[in-house]
Amino acid sequence: MRKEQRAFLKRLLEEMSPSGYEDRARRVWMERVKDAADEVRVDVMGNTIASVSADGAPRLVIAGHIDEIGVIVKHIDDKGFVRFGGIGGWDVQNLVGQRVRLMGRNGDVFGVIGRVPIHLMDEKERRVPKIHELHIDIGVKSRKEAEKLLRIGDAGVIDAGFRELQGGRCAGRGCDDRLGAFVAAEVARELAKRKGLKAAVFCVATVQEEVGLRGARTAAWGIEPDVGIAVDVTFATDQPGVQPGRVSSVKLGGGPVLCRGANINPKVFELLEKAAKKAKVKVQYDAYPGGTGTDANVIQLTRAGVATGLVSIPLRYMHSPIEVFDTADVDGCVRLLTEFALLLDAETDFRPV
Repeated sequence: MRKEQRAFLKRLLEEMSPSGYEDRARRVWMERVKDAADEVRVDVMGNTIASVSADGAPRLVIAGHIDEIGVIVKHIDDKGFVRFGGIGGWDVQNLVGQRVRLMGRNGDVFGVIGRVPIHLMDEKERRVPKIHELHIDIGVKSRKEAEKLLRIGDAGVIDAGFRELQGGRCAGRGCDDRLGAFVAAEVARELAKRKGLKAAVFCVATVQEEVGLRGARTAAWGIEPDVGIAVDVTFATDQPGVQPGRVSSVKLGGGPVLCRGANINPKVFELLEKAAKKAKVKVQYDAYPGGTGTDANVIQLTRAGVATGLVSIPLRYMHSPIEVFDTADVDGCVRLLTEFALLLDAETDFRPV
């Protein structure tokens, strides 16, 4: 990964982007693609669409969702403690003791997620808590003080940043799926430099995936693609405790993951394999019998149907405060999808006949 790419990825992962509140990360993404794309626009839902060769054929969407799981303020009690709900799917036991960063009235507000200490619990209370049993301590002494800083509906995230580990591996918050949004931006930049592109390409940072695949549904409806590729993350199984066979075997550094199943158009899958070989990118495989639970699910079912593929980045510790990935897998995904776009032309037929 080049130096400026790593800097962009770091900025993207360190910005707050909980579902429905993606503005800050959106601005970072737009800045990265504005000089490469023919046009960059934001639709009413908040999806950011960077188009390259928009008059070509077929019409290709490459979508990575830019939102992340987070928290939202639901109640402030008399002592100023904040009760909150989860945005997206949390493993609640991971929240206790975490620092949080909230988008407040006049700026960011920092706090800590609290719970009664284990010493003061009886045996029955020593269990995974419900999210409504937790609170955020922002350091104030009253509701009046708290309400000067926060209001109901303010959102936030775990207060954690980007860290480089060893051997090209990195840790960060909300890699699901700002890694996919990163890939979409970098593919737009690569295609702008390459010759021979015949397809119209729309690289999209979609919103609200974590609360129901909402942004991709409206983006695909508006763009009317012939073919769509969702870029998301998938479970890396090369960590302790993952049972072989529950999911497909996938490892960090093993390359992007190509999915097969009902959500995936067979001809798109074959072209992705062909593109991987042309780009000299090693790939791994995953299988889903039905919908994948990613943006690919709603893209496929848009209008009269879209030929759809799913390319995933291996990820450890998904939907926890900090996730781990390998930059080689991210790089491979960019190269693969750039070559995939260059394989398409007006004669490409995705019908299963």
